[in-house]
Amino acid sequence: MAWTRAVRGQAGTGVDIAFGAAIALLFLVAVAVSPDDVAPQASPVATLVAAAVTFATIASRRRYPIPALLTAAMAALAARVVADTVPALMVALVVTAYTMAARTGRRTAWPLGCGVAMALYLSGAILGEGGWWAPENLGSLAWVGMAVAFGDATRSRRAYVAEVEERARRAEHSRDEEARRRVAEERLRIARELHDVVAHHIAVINVQAGAAAHVLHSRPDVVGTALAHIRHESDTVVKELGAVVGFLRQPDESSTEPTRGLARLEDLLASMATAGLTVRCHQQGNAYELPTVTDLAAYRIVQEALTNAHKHGTGGAHLTITYRPHAVAIEITNPIHTTTPPSAGGGYGLIGMRERASAAGGVLTTATGPDGAFHVQAVLPSAPNGRQS
Repeated sequence: MAWTRAVRGQAGTGVDIAFGAAIALLFLVAVAVSPDDVAPQASPVATLVAAAVTFATIASRRRYPIPALLTAAMAALAARVVADTVPALMVALVVTAYTMAARTGRRTAWPLGCGVAMALYLSGAILGEGGWWAPENLGSLAWVGMAVAFGDATRSRRAYVAEVEERARRAEHSRDEEARRRVAEERLRIARELHDVVAHHIAVINVQAGAAAHVLHSRPDVVGTALAHIRHESDTVVKELGAVVGFLRQPDESSTEPTRGLARLEDLLASMATAGLTVRCHQQGNAYELPTVTDLAAYRIVQEALTNAHKHGTGGAHLTITYRPHAVAIEITNPIHTTTPPSAGGGYGLIGMRERASAAGGVLTTATGPDGAFHVQAVLPSAPNGRQS
């Protein structure tokens, strides 16, 4: 198959035909107007045959590079045998040798080119009168060798340019793929952030609104307190949404997270207590500053877990935060209604918590224990190398 591709080459164009015709015509004109002492051994028949071979080999050299070279070489050898020196055949031989080397592989071009050059040299040295060191014999060897070398260099340069262009195309494609991947990740992050910001506060607002409607007629004096909580939570969610949108509109990427986490834990627990969820919080180990990603992920996981506990639980939850040397562990446990487990709502809360933990390099597990309580456990690395203890 490789030899077939090398023999056939690429399709020629009208330029090749015109070039071959021009070389053959110039040769015929030169022979016609030259004195007899210029080419005394060239007969009219040999001249016409040489012109025809020159035209055919040059015109077909792109489509059939190897057959064109072999035809030109055999014609040149035949001219040496019959003692008819025809310069046009040497021109055809050099052109076809260059084209063959430029359009075939190096393993084909050099053996074939050297074989043709040596055949011409030996035939001239043995059959000619000049011997081994005759200028015309050495000249034929040099011309064919230079044509093959130049053709091989041209092929190498074309291959190099094609490889550079292919690499540039692949690099551009990789950049486009990376840009699309980053856009998809950013969309997911924005969706997760908005869910975390809105879900908790809306849940509190919903509870307070329900409580206000329940005591509106029986105890109108506590309605004002419920409405004040609703107003506070509404103001908080509007501010956090404004912070998210504000960071999205910033031209630089100095920070893409709107809030820091566990420093706001007391406000979160107070908000949950206002909504009617009693949270017992216990800390183990000495608290220390966490990386930004870990700190925010920890806060959002606690926020979402407590929101789920408020939605699906029976009014209480237990929160344990353990500071280890290279990780922070979070555990939230709350009793649940057997008819409405946290996963029955079909929302994105549990998925968002797992994504938060994964983005911080940690793990999160959820399970319903035999005691009927729902357990959320997360371990997030707090060391720069991401090790967990």
